Amino acid sequence: MLFLITRYLFKLSKCTQSGQKNISYISRRLNRSIDVDFPCLQVSSGVNAIFGPQDPLLGSHVQSLCDALDIPHIESRVDMEPEMKEFSINLHPSPKIVGSAIRDLIHYLNWTKVAILYEEDMSLISLQELIRPPVPRDLQVIFRKTSVDTFRDTLKDIRSRGIFSLVVDTRPQNLPHLLQADLETYNLEDFKYNFVNMTSFRMTDNDQYLVRQALKDMEKFQPVGQHILNRTNIIKVKPALMFDSVYALAEGLHSLQQGMDLRPANVSCEEEVPWTDGSSLFNYINSVEFSGLTGKVQFKEGRRSSVKFDLLKLRENSLEKVGEWTAASGLNITNHTVFHEFGTTNITLKVTTIESMPYVMLKADRNLTGNDRFEGFCIDLLKTIADLIGFSYELYIVPDKKFGAENTTTGEWNGLVREIIDKNADLAMAPMTINYARESVIDFTKPFMNLGIGILFKLPKNMPSRLFSFMSPLAVDIWLYVLAAYALVSCCMFIVARFSPYEWQNPHPCVSDSGVMENQFSLANSFWFTIVTLMHQGCDLNPKATSTRIIGAMWWFFTLIMISSYTANLAAFLTVERMITPIESVEDLAEQNKIAYGTLEGGSTMTFFRDSKIETYQKMWRFMENRPSVFVSDYEEGVKRVLEGNYAFLMESTVLDYNVQRDCNLTQVGGLLDSKGYGIATPMGKYSSPFSSGHSEAVSVSKGHLFHQEIQSQRV
Repeated sequence: MLFLITRYLFKLSKCTQSGQKNISYISRRLNRSIDVDFPCLQVSSGVNAIFGPQDPLLGSHVQSLCDALDIPHIESRVDMEPEMKEFSINLHPSPKIVGSAIRDLIHYLNWTKVAILYEEDMSLISLQELIRPPVPRDLQVIFRKTSVDTFRDTLKDIRSRGIFSLVVDTRPQNLPHLLQADLETYNLEDFKYNFVNMTSFRMTDNDQYLVRQALKDMEKFQPVGQHILNRTNIIKVKPALMFDSVYALAEGLHSLQQGMDLRPANVSCEEEVPWTDGSSLFNYINSVEFSGLTGKVQFKEGRRSSVKFDLLKLRENSLEKVGEWTAASGLNITNHTVFHEFGTTNITLKVTTIESMPYVMLKADRNLTGNDRFEGFCIDLLKTIADLIGFSYELYIVPDKKFGAENTTTGEWNGLVREIIDKNADLAMAPMTINYARESVIDFTKPFMNLGIGILFKLPKNMPSRLFSFMSPLAVDIWLYVLAAYALVSCCMFIVARFSPYEWQNPHPCVSDSGVMENQFSLANSFWFTIVTLMHQGCDLNPKATSTRIIGAMWWFFTLIMISSYTANLAAFLTVERMITPIESVEDLAEQNKIAYGTLEGGSTMTFFRDSKIETYQKMWRFMENRPSVFVSDYEEGVKRVLEGNYAFLMESTVLDYNVQRDCNLTQVGGLLDSKGYGIATPMGKYSSPFSSGHSEAVSVSKGHLFHQEIQSQRV
């Protein structure tokens, strides 16, 4: 390997017309007993850059030496130190980048339980990105340190916990079939036909021109190249990184010598005098950009910033590239179907379901047979998943037409859950709620819809028209007070006007000595003046005395406030009259006995109240348990009973919203009582684990596809 790297180093140096004497290297040494004085011997010979080593302890020693003497240090190993180094150029992807790639893949596959197997403690630094916040709520990650002696016991422990997704970081000689970087360099014949779901990343693409050309050159140096190539002539990652390291130095030397003359390094460990041109050479190497065996090479502060991983999937014929991951754009999957066990298998699944609008409905055409009889959201979702994964299915209605609940006496399940437990069906595709009781006996995919329990109730009827309904905005007492004030002010105006001399006038102003004086505020006129001003109408009677004017002004101000309040209350009363319901929340429903309430028999809502530990819900369950007639067999019956009146139906919010939008006489009372989701049910055990995990990803893709179709239809 040293001879081969030297040949490539000299070849690249000749191409750039740089001095061959200016380049030196330190080869990889796995034996930690190597003499630490060896780097100093190399430095004293006048080197311009140092390559390697792969050993982390010796690498730190060489790095400190390069920092002190300003010599570029070019590495191709995993650097576990998070802080930046002054004169270090590392072509190996950082642990953060590798961890981000694995994390994006886990997110794409919708894994909820992941086991991390590692052999060395240093591996935890590379894998810590998987648990770095923010971590999805439903993702459970456990770490297990293992070795060749304890590997079987570790897998048994993971299997007992119901975990079927593994991320392995161990020595190649111990687990060659699960390596992340060199997966395709090993014989995988034993794993192609036994349903092993194996995925890996690679950095070198054998189809690229540079890689093919390098392979041809390496074949000239056989058997020296056998250390770099495997028996299938695929270059390994570490030699490819070393190749790109030499090429990066050659590019940096070529750029440097175009603008200045490079002076030989005349430094030593004893004097510790930095090399004057070392920082310039480091900056030129740090700014190079080229395509190498491991893809595009570009640096930022000495760390590789442009990284591309090819995503490989084990197939029956060979390893197949199904996508790629880049630091800029993340994960890009080009072939979704290969991530499912039944992607290339002609298999027909039995799928059980239950009628429930608008999820599963029977078409009106009675001449249809088979799957064509059904329509609805769940049917469309199932078709999309089947097309995406590649399987056929046969739909049938569950015999007892129940979702599935456990009998507390016998422990037996019914409905859809029973069909899955008995293996009569491979899938249960319906608006089936995921809860703890059901998950203890069957498996579910990722939820395809989130929901909760709501209260469906009928809006009250309009109040019958009455002759004196205009008086409803004010209470009877207020009207009596207004009537008393009207009479009192009228009488007061009459009396004050009688005593005031300014209210007495001559009815015949032309005859000054007629001796007749009149007062316009008679008792009848006083009542008329008060009622006219109350109604905000004009009047010919105008008080002239100061006392009567004060009384009139006070009455006018009172009527202004009174009429304004009445008008506002009348508008509000007519608006909210229809919105008033006898119950406003679940607590109101639980505290009364006049309005009956119930749930769907054998459904998750009934199980929710039966198993709840909250006092309010326990009280409601005791009410329903003592009156079995409140339970209904399906949603249609429950909605019908609500429309008949004096009944509240506790149902799932998705179906509740569907019915409220289609009937103006229905409404939802209060908020949601809980939060849960609909999922596709599968049998529990070895058969279902890869199936349900694969379909979880398909559910996410199918939801997006159906949502896009709905948006397009709305635009049309």
